[in-house]
Amino acid sequence: MENAFNACTAITFSNSKRLIGRRFSDASVQSDISTGPSRGVEQQFAAEEISSMVLMKMRETAEAYLVTTVKNAVVTVPACSTELQRQATWNAGVLANLNVIRIIPEPTAAALAYGLDRKAAEIREDYNVLVFDLGGGTFDVSVLSIMEGFFEVRATAGAAHLGGEDFDNRMVNHFVQEFKRKKKDISGNPRALRRLRTACERAKRTLSSTLESTIEIDCLYENIDFYSTITRARFEELNMDLFRKCMGIVEDCLSEAWNINIHSVHDVVLVGGSSRIPKTQQLLQELFDGKELCNSINPDEAVAYGATIQAAILSGQGDDHEIQSFLLMDATPLSLGLDTEGGVMTVLIPRNTSFPTKKELVFSTDLDNQPCIRIQVYEGEGTMTRDNNLLGEFEFSIPPAPKGVPQISITFDIDANGILGVSAEDKTTGQKMRKTITKRFRLKH
Repeated sequence: MENAFNACTAITFSNSKRLIGRRFSDASVQSDISTGPSRGVEQQFAAEEISSMVLMKMRETAEAYLVTTVKNAVVTVPACSTELQRQATWNAGVLANLNVIRIIPEPTAAALAYGLDRKAAEIREDYNVLVFDLGGGTFDVSVLSIMEGFFEVRATAGAAHLGGEDFDNRMVNHFVQEFKRKKKDISGNPRALRRLRTACERAKRTLSSTLESTIEIDCLYENIDFYSTITRARFEELNMDLFRKCMGIVEDCLSEAWNINIHSVHDVVLVGGSSRIPKTQQLLQELFDGKELCNSINPDEAVAYGATIQAAILSGQGDDHEIQSFLLMDATPLSLGLDTEGGVMTVLIPRNTSFPTKKELVFSTDLDNQPCIRIQVYEGEGTMTRDNNLLGEFEFSIPPAPKGVPQISITFDIDANGILGVSAEDKTTGQKMRKTITKRFRLKH
């Protein structure tokens, strides 16, 4: 795979997980392009199309192993995924000709794997678990309470652009500057940067088990060989602000989990390849007053393992009584609300609300004989809607009436997959309209 990545300069996709559910013009996307392994060019590909290719390959692999047709799937997403990103992931499954029976956050899936490992069905009192999921592109933290097979997500937090890719970027920039000082500037050469990035990623992995690693690349640029070393201490120095950012997010997540703090967390579960980095483990252990971290489940496989457990539960195919006793209650990662007078964000469903859920508020008109109301749905924590993400908007027609007279009920409902539906009803006439987030930046019937 690395050889193909280095050799094929025309057709290479990277970081699709960070791109899915976003516009090409988004600042975060442009940032990824500037630090990515090759030049970004706007093409007629949606990120979910790329994700669907991965899902199709996984389906083929599963069918070859099972010697049967695979149609249904449980798909995982980062816990910090927006509503649009969840829906885009759902769309990727549809494009792959899969029936997506459930979308669950990655740390929640990992918690299911942990629960099976620890025989969660036998836990008789609330057992609080923090899942620390530091992967290649995203970072998620979830706090869950487990009792008698019931998994309740109490709080979730994360960063969509924090993970192994960012640690790699720091090391790449470090060696680009070194090569520039000693030889030449390679910052504008995509192939040289790709080869350097591959070597840096390999060195990063090595530094999790050794104190020093070597970078050695033949003919890196203009027939110039490159040889250098990096110590674990230097790697940690380059990324210390990112490691501390992870700890800050852990603290934020705990502050959102009602009646749970550092001292009431029974287990800290490590998930994701980057959770193996010694400095992250050290800082995490210090944060939890020296508590031993849980390494009983494979951090690379925990999410897939948990998704498999969820699939067995939903399909009823798991013959293990313990698995069938599991019940999962997830939570919203961001607040959901409406744009109201003055651009104020009126929240209907606060962040970390367990779902499935439904919330209704009644609104009226600001003008006499107003022919319709514009319903604009936002996601985020800003007090003003301009600081949040617009999920979609639609107009709801109403009969003429004096201002303040119409009673318009707006209902938000979130299903088990975290997909949002929005309904409007005129209490006077009984007229109704319902929309669902189904496409990027739009609400649709």
